[in-house]
Amino acid sequence: MADLVLGVDLGTSGVGVVAQDAAGRVVARADHPLDLQTPRPGWTQQDPDAWRTAAEGALAEVAAAVGGDRVAAIALAGQMHGMVARDASGRALHPALLWNDQRTAEEVDEITRRVGRERLVARTGNPAITGFQLPKVLWLRRHEPRAFADAAHIMLPKDDLGLHLTGEAVAEPCDASGTGAYHLADGAWDTEVLAALDLDPGLWPRLVASDAIVGGLRAAVAERTGLPVDTPVIAGAGDNAAAATGLALGRAHPEVGSVSLGTSGVLQVPLDTPTPDPAGRVHLFAHADGAYLLLGVTLAAAGSLRWYRDTFTPGRPFDDLVSEAAAAPVGANGVTFKPYLAGERTPHLRADLRGAFHGLSLATTHADIVRAVLEGVACSLRDALDVMTPLTRPERLLATGGGASSDAWLTILADTLGLPLG
Repeated sequence: MADLVLGVDLGTSGVGVVAQDAAGRVVARADHPLDLQTPRPGWTQQDPDAWRTAAEGALAEVAAAVGGDRVAAIALAGQMHGMVARDASGRALHPALLWNDQRTAEEVDEITRRVGRERLVARTGNPAITGFQLPKVLWLRRHEPRAFADAAHIMLPKDDLGLHLTGEAVAEPCDASGTGAYHLADGAWDTEVLAALDLDPGLWPRLVASDAIVGGLRAAVAERTGLPVDTPVIAGAGDNAAAATGLALGRAHPEVGSVSLGTSGVLQVPLDTPTPDPAGRVHLFAHADGAYLLLGVTLAAAGSLRWYRDTFTPGRPFDDLVSEAAAAPVGANGVTFKPYLAGERTPHLRADLRGAFHGLSLATTHADIVRAVLEGVACSLRDALDVMTPLTRPERLLATGGGASSDAWLTILADTLGLPLG
């Protein structure tokens, strides 16, 4: 009996597949790693065909563990914002440019100049930034004109995987809204923005709902993975929207948001209408349930604590550091920390910002410094919440990520945000 659904997560470090039953229990999983190419400083790319190989390997491993005939459907999720260019035969024309690739500063300036920042924010919910897909397409046109001329499909990462599994080129709103080429209010590719940049909308795939069936599993893939031919493949969602769906964030519970303390810190709050911050200081993306998500990001959250530990107290357990910080007074005796170790996203959108300690004195203790790191991250997330507040304000937040295992850090964060955390 087909009683399991496979979830495929195309991440930056690997492809993961889980098998879940109707109660949401994970009954099997497999992870296949991926290589990251960094040919120049600030460039990050991957071989999109390696995604396909890794996905098939992980699918085969899980199918062997549970029995392929138990699989009722496959759903996709994965890294957002990347660009895959393929020709009409499906051949990859260039390595996939990833979400954290920074080579497109000139193209961001071109988009802003030709479309206009305010107009772009009003239509797409976001300004042009280097991480999004649209600047990457302009980079390909400028620097690899032959590859651009041969392109028949511009795909997002997980949708490129869907193309391989089913033969169907589609995209869905969550991921599409992170390209810079999607009109949020219309729920369609923004032909006006693309026309301003002399780009053919036909390069982008047709749009379907996040819960739509893209197509059935191709026979060749089914044979290699041990899964049934024509197993339904669901469009799915980009990683942030998928995480929000897993937390039950969305239209049904607009009062609940989430805050993640991973390497980066992410604050997500549901929004019923596509109303962006006029200055574009927080992201606005489509959500899988038909609503929208406001998204604020601080680039070094738990990453700041890891940087501090690895640089100044290598090998010391994180729990020891946080316990020491908890003994310092609120305000860290006047020591402050700006967590801009990798630039900053919200609300500054500046890659050139850098971190700093301030207020050090001969009386400063190690506990003060570590507490300042934790408070600095919390204040950076408060910056994001302050931008969101005129648009919507949650009543409570669900806390996730590795940093959320620390009661002391959650207390600092709850006090700084002025919201209960669950």
